[in-house]
This record gives sequence, structure tokens and C-alpha cells, in this order.
Amino acid sequence: MKAIETIGEIDKEGVLHLSKPLSAKGKVRVLVLVPEGETEEEEMLWMKALIKNPSFSFLEDSAEDIYSLKDGKPFHD
Repeated sequence: MKAIETIGEIDKEGVLHLSKPLSAKGKVRVLVLVPEGETEEEEMLWMKALIKNPSFSFLEDSAEDIYSLKDGKPFHD
């Protein structure tokens, strides 16, 4: 089974509205992931904390820049 991830919203009537049309046709199985109490603001706080975490400071070293935009091949799904 192929998985497609997209974003949507559930309205007051409980109807799911997707942010963009899907290319898939036919019957589908839908898995809805609903945030549990965490708001976007709380998520942004977590992200900011991760960015400032000293555990990842080694990534600021230019020796870690071993790849460039010319490396690899484009992936088109």
C-alpha cells in the first residue's frame, strides 16, 4: 500500500478538507493524526530549543560541510 502525506482541516461538522487535491483515484484508507494538547506555539518553542541545543553545535564546523548542491541526483516522486 502506498502512503501519501498531506495536510487538512476538520470543520465544525466533522468533515475533512484537504489542503490540496490528491492524485490518487479510487478507494483509500484514511489515518488522521490529531495533535494532543500541543499547539503550534508550543511546537515552535520545542524547535527553537532544538536549534539552540549545544549537542548539535558540531554542525556549525565547516568541516561538516561535506556535500554541496552539485552532489547527488535529484529525486522526483
